Amino acid sequence: MDGKALAERVRGEVAKEVAEIGRPIGLATVLVGDDPASAVYVRSKQKACREVGIEPIDHQLSSVTSEQELLALVEELNADEAVTGILVQLPLPEQIDEDRIIRSISPIKDVDGFHPVSAGHLLQGSPTFVAATPAGIMELLAAYEVELKGARAVVIGRSNIVGKPMALLLLAEHATVTICHSRTRDLPGVVREADVVVAAVGHPETVTADMVREGATVVDVGINRTDDGLVGDVAIDVREKAGLLTPVPGGVGPMTIASLLRNTARAARYQSGALAFPLD
Repeated sequence: MDGKALAERVRGEVAKEVAEIGRPIGLATVLVGDDPASAVYVRSKQKACREVGIEPIDHQLSSVTSEQELLALVEELNADEAVTGILVQLPLPEQIDEDRIIRSISPIKDVDGFHPVSAGHLLQGSPTFVAATPAGIMELLAAYEVELKGARAVVIGRSNIVGKPMALLLLAEHATVTICHSRTRDLPGVVREADVVVAAVGHPETVTADMVREGATVVDVGINRTDDGLVGDVAIDVREKAGLLTPVPGGVGPMTIASLLRNTARAARYQSGALAFPLD
């Protein structure tokens, strides 16, 4: 499944939507510390913003920034009308409580979709902002006409960022969903029953060919840096068994950024009153 090509199409749709909105849209990115991978992700998001007419608002803070300092910045961004969406790049340094920072973001600017309000609306079936990676995966599955109604889907990983929202989105499309994790008994046996597999654990070769049904759809969310370069959570031999498979890189990653742009445009519509935000 070519996430790069689909992401280009989505970015074009977002650019058109941004032009139709007709008012400045700003995405504030907050990077705390000097983690190289996080810096690369933030630059990629900023570049994508510029390409669709969204203004990136860059905030780079020292690795010794205190939790109170970061909370104060988020409070300023919440109140700033020029800021349409707020993205605090994770992970944060150990002195900062990530959950507290996420909860401090105004739900109407939560374009990452991590706030408990966003998660709660997703759980109840009336989503506002959906975490970008699961949202992007659903667009990929739809674009490739993967049948989800009645399908058996296995999500490997139970994070709030990917695993849990992914399971809810699949459930909303009438799939029968199993969430697996580090304590799952007989993981290979569970995965073999799946029509759709989403691997999101951050460990190379978690899914191997002997675990996959012939013709299954396999989505590889993992990004693992090894001596051989970037690899996913899915072993290379799975391509011989899977009917559809996302590459790493070029699969889920581009769709994650494209979905973030969609969320930012949606935030602008909420804030202008063109869409009714549920808290109003």
